[in-house]
Amino acid sequence: MADKESSDTSFSSSQASNPLSRKLNKILETRLDNDKEMLEALKALSVFFSENSLRTRRNLRSDIERRSLVINEDFLQVFQSVKEQLDSVYNDVKSMNECCQDMTSRLKAAKEQTHDLINQTTKLQSESQTLQVKAQVADAFLEKFQLKPEEATALRGSRDGTLHMDFFRALGKAKEIHKHCKILLRTNQQTAGLEIMETMALHQESAYERLYRWAQNECRMLTGDSPDVSSMLCQAMEALEDRPVLFRYTLDEFGTARRTAVVRGLIDALTRGGPGGTPRPIELHSHDPTRYVGDMLAWLHQAAASEKEQLQSLLKKCRSNGEQIQDILGHITEGVCRPFKVRVEQVLVSEQDAVTLYKLHNLLKFYHNTICQIICKDAALLNTVAEIQDLSHRMFFNSLNCNANKLLDKVELPPSDLGPTNSLNQTLQLLKDVLACHDASVVAIDDKKQDYKQILSCVIDPLVQMCSVSASRLNSTDMAAYMANCIYLMQTTLAMYEFTDTRLEMLQAQVDAQIDTLVSEQASFVLNKVGLAFVYGTVQQHQPKQGPLSALPDMGGPVLKSAMSKFDSYMASPDSLVLPQSRLLLSGRVRETVKKNSADLICSAYKQIYDTICDPANEYKESPSIVPRTPDQVVRLLS
Repeated sequence: MADKESSDTSFSSSQASNPLSRKLNKILETRLDNDKEMLEALKALSVFFSENSLRTRRNLRSDIERRSLVINEDFLQVFQSVKEQLDSVYNDVKSMNECCQDMTSRLKAAKEQTHDLINQTTKLQSESQTLQVKAQVADAFLEKFQLKPEEATALRGSRDGTLHMDFFRALGKAKEIHKHCKILLRTNQQTAGLEIMETMALHQESAYERLYRWAQNECRMLTGDSPDVSSMLCQAMEALEDRPVLFRYTLDEFGTARRTAVVRGLIDALTRGGPGGTPRPIELHSHDPTRYVGDMLAWLHQAAASEKEQLQSLLKKCRSNGEQIQDILGHITEGVCRPFKVRVEQVLVSEQDAVTLYKLHNLLKFYHNTICQIICKDAALLNTVAEIQDLSHRMFFNSLNCNANKLLDKVELPPSDLGPTNSLNQTLQLLKDVLACHDASVVAIDDKKQDYKQILSCVIDPLVQMCSVSASRLNSTDMAAYMANCIYLMQTTLAMYEFTDTRLEMLQAQVDAQIDTLVSEQASFVLNKVGLAFVYGTVQQHQPKQGPLSALPDMGGPVLKSAMSKFDSYMASPDSLVLPQSRLLLSGRVRETVKKNSADLICSAYKQIYDTICDPANEYKESPSIVPRTPDQVVRLLS
């Protein structure tokens, strides 16, 4: 056994020392899957090693070396052409380098030769740029601070004196330059600023003078009925606003021209009428005062509105305030004051009818308030209308006072039916007409209240006084009935109008006084007719110390029974005993009041008589037969 193990060991050692064995072992131990280089080599070998024979294996090295040699020869051949091309490129680059060096040397030589010229050219270019900037600045300065020749020509204008829009543009530029010169004065260019400002001031003064003359001539020609205010004139007024004196003079010229035109227009409207005779001349309606004065006022209102519109059109581009417009408008309308005032005063002085005078007063008041919305309150036209309105107011109340004086100078006697007199009816009709005019007028409520108060004082108070004087010769009953009828008519007239409550209350107080008189007379009339007047008087005057009432003469039971029998007949037919004056009362309400209050008075008298007779102290033994009805029964029968 030991010999066997030793033999194996010797064999192993012999194998380890054998090179071939080591190579084989190395090859067998090699893993081709992980050896990429070996795999690539085997793949390359498989291309040309197609036959595995002894010869091919022996020649493998020489084949590989030969193949490598071929590859190197091919590589050398290919790179030979590349080298030739690179040599060509090198030669070209070399020649270009030589050319560039030559050019550089030549440029250097040229630069050395032209160095002074280049410096001079650069300096000139720099100076040229500076001059160009200065030229631009100069052009901008001239553009901003100088007028162009054509603009200066436009300011001087043409010989015919006409204006064009170029004039206003040039004037605007001159104003702009003059304003910009103030900026120069705050810099170190004060001399230039002063000179330019002086030049522009001269240009502006001559231009404004020319503009003023032109605008003045244009305004003088605006004398037609409907003048056309040109846009050029509006532009001129806007420009002249910088010269307040010239602006005001031009406005005055416009106002004078329009004033003449308005006066001529009013005269033509009064005497000639409109174009072609339509509308007809206002003077043709002079026989109708209301229409005559109304047409003149309507024309003045229309003229004032038209003139204000034209004035606003003239100054639409200006910054002028409303005071200037109102001032010129007042000057324009002042010319028509005198012809208008003379004609209206003639109408008012010659008119005697109070209704017509009051219509004219309301008409003047309405147009005064209407025209006041167009022109200022201090205008001469409004003052004239106010003066005429005051005159019409005085003439109207003059007429009412004259009518009242006539009523009191010749007082009519009351008619037999105790109704109103003709004077009362006529005066109340006049009052109706006046108040109807007042209701139709468009005036303020406060003015209406004041007018109502004055009118009623001028008409109602004299009427009441006239009625009192007229009834002074009548007895108390007739007077009460007559006064009640007259005041009733006054009440029915005033009840149709507003602001008459106070006056109606005063009249009602007077009616109540007349009703009291009629009630007293009616009660006395009934008591006298039934024979209870003496009884009632005796009952009122009897004193308990005089003894029993039945003991007095004419106060016995038979006398009282006879009177009570008549009183029963009256209660059966109360309307049989009515005062004739009560039947003449015009107011059913007053008649009913007299009837009711007199019945109450009679019932009160009967109650007093009844209580006295039924009193045991008066010793009437048959009192139930004397006064069979109680006071309550009498009240029910007479109510």
